[in-house]
Amino acid sequence: VCSREFGLRNVKLRLSMKAVADNFTNVYFRIFLLLLGFPLVAQAGDVDFSNYDVPLYTQIVDTIKAKIAPRLGEGTLTRERYFIIPFAYQDRENHPEFSHSFITVIRVFADNKQPNLTRGLAMRKYKNREFEAFTISWLPRDFLTNPHLCVFDGPGARLFPKQNKCPISPGRNFTLAETIKLAVDAKNAVAMWGPYEIRKEAFNRAVARKRLLDQGKIKYRADDRLYRQDKVAISCFHAMAGLDELFPNGGLFGTGFMMWGFNGTARVLIEYTEKASNKGLLLDPVDVKKDRSVSVYAPTAGGPVPYDPAKSAAAYHR
Repeated sequence: VCSREFGLRNVKLRLSMKAVADNFTNVYFRIFLLLLGFPLVAQAGDVDFSNYDVPLYTQIVDTIKAKIAPRLGEGTLTRERYFIIPFAYQDRENHPEFSHSFITVIRVFADNKQPNLTRGLAMRKYKNREFEAFTISWLPRDFLTNPHLCVFDGPGARLFPKQNKCPISPGRNFTLAETIKLAVDAKNAVAMWGPYEIRKEAFNRAVARKRLLDQGKIKYRADDRLYRQDKVAISCFHAMAGLDELFPNGGLFGTGFMMWGFNGTARVLIEYTEKASNKGLLLDPVDVKKDRSVSVYAPTAGGPVPYDPAKSAAAYHR
């Protein structure tokens, strides 16, 4: 009898342990699906070819101007206004080596006042408005001529950062035009969010981040888990993340896993919403899905699109 009862207890214990294990697996499987699925769940939808022959960079700049200009109004602009436009690009499988997150920051000057330009930035004009702009797009310095990004190299490198043999590289802030050219050359899908209005304090922090990167002391590494806390090297994601603090964690278990491409920029926007907006730095509400506009590569006008992760997108070929 004792032996039989002991056997029954063992069976119940094994069944209970299996149930716990199955539940644990299901939880992490759901987390994985959430991380994996955000940019991919939307089925390919309508593609707009109306600006197909316009270079993608020009399409993007024209879109930004068209969205900001109405917000400034037709009358005299009595105070400066500040905006951010987050971006990302990625390929069909969202490979980290072909994905990138970056952000453009704009300052529109008040009318009838002598503008005090930010050191290193040029005065620009659109219609009757004067403005300055810069982009935080952190990549290896030689990426235009050597666009072969090392992200994970070595057995177990994705899970164990010490196993990653990828080198640390000198970094550089690329312009928006240079960054869009990289996306076009790779025929990637490009996403843009915003523009979102921010306070002057947020603009100043973005300028401080740009200057920190431009000093050349911090280098680039796509997998920066062992290096970002000591400010040795950071990824594109952590270069643009954090209006109010340097180098926050992100991704599965804080490792940065799957935090690249559209996911990476969406994660930054969520952080801006949860942290910066509470301090009044971000003035606009954010919806990471509805606010996103996507451009996709099409080999021919009106023809099939090799990769379209959006319900609606604009086509480009150069």
